[in-house]
Amino acid sequence: MQKSKLSSSMRVYNKKTIEMVNSEITNAIENTAQLLIGNHLSLAFAESATAGRACAEFSLACNAGKFLKGGFVCYDATLKSSLLDVPNDLIEKYTPESMEVTKAIASGLRKIIDADIHIGITGLPCPGGSETDEKPVGTMFIYALLHGEPWFNERLQLLGCHQDIVEQTIICLAQRLSEYITAQKISQ
Repeated sequence: MQKSKLSSSMRVYNKKTIEMVNSEITNAIENTAQLLIGNHLSLAFAESATAGRACAEFSLACNAGKFLKGGFVCYDATLKSSLLDVPNDLIEKYTPESMEVTKAIASGLRKIIDADIHIGITGLPCPGGSETDEKPVGTMFIYALLHGEPWFNERLQLLGCHQDIVEQTIICLAQRLSEYITAQKISQ
């Protein structure tokens, strides 16, 4: 697998590129928002690598107040343990950027925010974390609980600059939520 070596200083964003990305995020989220509202489901986020961006994007959907409960940013590992009750030994064993810790932050969020769906997001959108050859920059983790039970999880391997990886993660999350809500008869 080829690693992206494009630096952000070489990245060219023009108005058309930004509008296309924003449109893709908006469309994916609006579709998901309508499904959440139609199924009377509420949503909450525990975000590390996306630093609140997923919650912020969902807050821009029409009638977000009908489904969005809120979010918690736990970029620093100490917040994961002190506020979301993620055991320190779990973080040390698997690293803060792992599926195990992502599941734990989604579970810990249940103690803070009452919602039907709890989403945890961690990962490596840029260098400086626990990246390895097996877990390079661009590896992102999503874990979803529905009514407190495991619902879906996803390990993504994305390319691009930091912003691209975060945006792709949010689009993927919105698409997965839509797929899973559509595929199952879900009620509150």
